[in-house]
Amino acid sequence: MPRFAANLSMMYTEHPFPARFAAASADGFDAVEYLFPYEYDAAVLRRLLDEHGLRQVLFNAPAGDWEAGERGTAALPGREAQTRAGVERALEYAAVLDCPRIHVMAGLLPAGATPVEAARHRDTYLANLAWAAERAAAAGVDILIEPINHRDMQGYFLDRQAEAHAVVRELGAGNLKVQLDLYHCQITEGDLTTALRRDLPTGRVGHLQIAGVPDRHEPDAGELNIRHLFDVIDELAFEGWIGCEYRPRAGTSEGLGWLNDYRGAHA
Repeated sequence: MPRFAANLSMMYTEHPFPARFAAASADGFDAVEYLFPYEYDAAVLRRLLDEHGLRQVLFNAPAGDWEAGERGTAALPGREAQTRAGVERALEYAAVLDCPRIHVMAGLLPAGATPVEAARHRDTYLANLAWAAERAAAAGVDILIEPINHRDMQGYFLDRQAEAHAVVRELGAGNLKVQLDLYHCQITEGDLTTALRRDLPTGRVGHLQIAGVPDRHEPDAGELNIRHLFDVIDELAFEGWIGCEYRPRAGTSEGLGWLNDYRGAHA
């Protein structure tokens, strides 16, 4: 049966961030993920995980000036030192939190970039990811890359599953993997059942995420037949986690009927 992690950046926002750990645990989650941990001391987060019996399964490396609109630096020429310092900082947190995965965001491609410029960004991306994967391997951590749809994040460097898998194959690092967000994939490409059956058996997918399409609310409404997709994931014996990266329509706990029903049906 798939395993689910609460995304504390989007879920339980009716509570202060530290209180979201208790709320997720009370709703039966065994694991959590979120965007960035760096506002808090790693020891504080470790204590919250331990107090509530939770595992940390994913967070992002620093992604540049988020408030100013940056969405990663790994594919930005001239930002190599910042990218690599961010990976080092993320690995320090991963060691304390016992987190086995770090998502490294690529960044935004400048509007109107020429093919030559785009190729330079890709070369920068590959070099940074190769370095990050080698550095993370020594710590037993996977580096993840995620295709993100251009409706939510216009100009994001990586938006197609095939592109992400090509990067992973080209670099050949066993701990460099794809973060497959079914929400982003549905908006950009669709054909999710085929994507799951094609890509999960390769071992290149390190983490899944879900949200309803098109509004990024609970996955029980909209375009996705979420029970069918969960059954496909189960059939393929995916051993990773599914991050619930969605914005609840109302209260988080009140919107978990979809998960409680699925758990009950597979108890």
